[in-house]
Amino acid sequence: MRLLHTSDWHLGRSFHRVGLLDAQSAFLDHLVATVRTRDVDAVLVAGDVYDRAVPPLPAVELFDTALHRLAEAGVPTVMISGNHDSGRRLGVGAGLIGRAGIHLRTDPAGIGTPVVLADAHGDVALYGLPYLEPALVRDELGASKAGHEAVLTAAMRRVRADLAERPPGTRSVVLAHAFVAGGEPSDSERDITVGGVAAVPAGVFDGVDYVALGHLHGSQTLTPRVRYSGSPLAYSFSETGHRKTMWLIDLGADGEITAAERIDCPVPRALARIRGRLDDLLDDPALTRHEDAWIEATLTDPVRPADPMARLSERFPHTLSLVFEPERADDATADSYARRLRGRSDQQIAEDFVAHVRGGAGPDEPERAALNRAFEDVRVDLAQREVTG
Repeated sequence: MRLLHTSDWHLGRSFHRVGLLDAQSAFLDHLVATVRTRDVDAVLVAGDVYDRAVPPLPAVELFDTALHRLAEAGVPTVMISGNHDSGRRLGVGAGLIGRAGIHLRTDPAGIGTPVVLADAHGDVALYGLPYLEPALVRDELGASKAGHEAVLTAAMRRVRADLAERPPGTRSVVLAHAFVAGGEPSDSERDITVGGVAAVPAGVFDGVDYVALGHLHGSQTLTPRVRYSGSPLAYSFSETGHRKTMWLIDLGADGEITAAERIDCPVPRALARIRGRLDDLLDDPALTRHEDAWIEATLTDPVRPADPMARLSERFPHTLSLVFEPERADDATADSYARRLRGRSDQQIAEDFVAHVRGGAGPDEPERAALNRAFEDVRVDLAQREVTG
């Protein structure tokens, strides 16, 4: 069975205030064309279909068009909600849409009920695990505690229980939206840390023939059976080095991965990060290749130059982001505030702030626990608002 694995469309998102709807439409054209020309048997969409719980109308219209085109292609599609989606909104009409071959899996209650497809070698059970906010689903799933590893472990317990009741030789595929250990994040994913821990071990998914992951925006292979497709478009300059692709996976008769191919996605415009003094950037002939790219420029002039954006835009008309990091003698102080925060969780930033205002004395264990509870309360409140609208 040939599977096309994609995720993190983030329909409705912009890039530094540049609208991406046309680029997202071009990607969906490419997706449908790939389905038709590469003999795809099923499309897997591993969450974050939209960029926010209440997406703008043009994004909804684009999604609606994509569903109709996939249904017309006659190729089953299995789609889960991600942490950016409202599961309840995305899942409206799931029963009716399912009759057209578009299977929306947005309700945690349906985790143990797969979409069953068949090929010449027998059945393939595809289980959709929507994004599971630990504090909201712990009790429903019977998890041991409110953490990502605990709720995913409980979810996979339901998957394995259902699979055990199916005929021997039934192959299995899981779609999940999570941060799995070993994955490399970028700046454009929303922090899903709970209790100071964001990542779950890949071993949570042991025993499944293929795991189609969403959430991280870089295409990655954690194991031959556990992969991130990544987002089809870049949504931050931290993705400058990404190759944006989908996975074309061939699942063999015994559940083995017989082939795994990366299918390149259309690139609306290249990204580039350039760094140096303003005059040097304007004169450097080596930067000619970036003149038509979207640019993030980091200026290192000791004194901020006059009209830097206007001057940069004369040579690089698609400059979108300007960062100032003045050269200093002391390299330890040269990093910008944004760079110092990069890759740190909200909890770590808060603890560092406490240490800063106390002259180096960080929070003790009760204070850390209080900070952790505060962040989890905010996360749960936001998740509940998305659920209730």
